[in-house]
Amino acid sequence: MSSVSRDQSPASRQAVPISETPSGPGKASGNMVRTVTSKGAARDMRGLWTKTAVFSSPGAVPGRLAPGLHRLYALPFRNCSIDFLAMSDPADTPENLVDTLALERLEVNLFRGVSPNEGPGRIFGGQVIAQSLLAAYGTVEDRVCHSLHCYFIRPGDPTTPIIFEVDRSRDGGSFTTRRVIAVQNGKQIFNLAASFQAPEEGFEHQAPMPEVAGPDDLPSEAEALKAALAKMPEEARKWATRPRPIEMRPVDGSSLFDRDRPDAREPRSETWFRARAPIGDDPILHQVILSYASDMNLLSTAMRPHRVHWQTRNFQSASLDHAMWFHKPVNFNDWHLYAQDSPSASGGRGFIRGSIYTRSGELVASVAQEGLLRLRKD
Repeated sequence: MSSVSRDQSPASRQAVPISETPSGPGKASGNMVRTVTSKGAARDMRGLWTKTAVFSSPGAVPGRLAPGLHRLYALPFRNCSIDFLAMSDPADTPENLVDTLALERLEVNLFRGVSPNEGPGRIFGGQVIAQSLLAAYGTVEDRVCHSLHCYFIRPGDPTTPIIFEVDRSRDGGSFTTRRVIAVQNGKQIFNLAASFQAPEEGFEHQAPMPEVAGPDDLPSEAEALKAALAKMPEEARKWATRPRPIEMRPVDGSSLFDRDRPDAREPRSETWFRARAPIGDDPILHQVILSYASDMNLLSTAMRPHRVHWQTRNFQSASLDHAMWFHKPVNFNDWHLYAQDSPSASGGRGFIRGSIYTRSGELVASVAQEGLLRLRKD
C-alpha cells in the first residue's frame, strides 16, 4: 500500500463525490441523510432491517462518507434525557463524534479517515478502534458486530490521514469476519479483527451491575477537575479543559488529572459515561462510538495500586491490545456504568477488564485490555 502524504489534511483535501454506497446509489448533496425501509413487514429489533442511504451527516464535510454505510437493524430509542444546551465546562462545545469518525471511501475495501485538529502528539486509541470498526461495517450487510480484537502497533500521527484496508475474510451462513489494517506513511499502526452475526434469539444470563451511586448524585466532570487544574502546568491545563466528546463521572468523585494521590488504592473503578453530542437513531453509530469510549480510563485503573498518574515523572503508558464483546444494543446518549478491575500487572504491563451496563442494570458490553505501565529510570 502506498504511503499517505502529510499534505492531505482535512482542510486541504478536496471532497470526493459519492457515486455509490453499499446501501444505495447517490451523490453528495449537502446535509442530507435519507433512510429507506427495506421491503417486507417490520418486526422487532431481532428481525427488522432498514436500508440506509447516507450522503452526508449534518455538519460533515460535503463529500465525506458519513458512518452509516451499511444496512442497519432498526431499534426503538427512547427520548434522551440530556440537555445539550446546558452543558458545563469543559464541554460547552462538545465534539460531534459522528463527524469526527466519518470515513471517505477510496475503493471498494479502502477507506480514509482523519483526526481532530486538537489533541496530543498521538492519535487516541479509541478513535482508530472506532474508525476501523466503521470501515469493517462498510463491507458488511444485515449483520451486527458482536466482538472485536485489535493490536496497537505504532503511535498514530494526528496530522496524517489514516488509510483503512478491509479484508473480507469470510461471509458465512450466520457469521461474517473482517480484518482491518490501519496504515500511515506505508506502515501499519493498528489492526483489528471483527466478527458480525445475523441477529438471533438464544439463552440469556448476565452478571449483576455493581451497586453504586447514580450519575445525578455525583459531581460533574468540571467540578471534579477544578481542584486539579490549579496544580497543572499550562500545557496540561489546556489539554484537560478542552471540549471532550465523552462525559465521565467517576463514582469516587476523582479526576483523571488529580495529582494528589498519596495512598495506594484497589485496582478497580466505576465511572458513568455517555456521549455528549446527539448520535441519532442509527444503532450502529451508537455501537461504534461506544467502542471509541471503551478505551478510556482502563490504564488509570491499573495504575491505582502503584501511586502513579499520567503526569508522574518518567512514567510511560500505552495501550497494547484491546478486545470488546457487544452483548446488547446500546443508546450511548444515555448514561452507562463502566465497571473496571485490574487483576494483574507484571512485566511492565497491566491487564484490565471492563463491564458496561445501562442505567437500568443491563450488561451491554465487556472489554479487556493490556497496556504498557513502565517507570523509566533516569
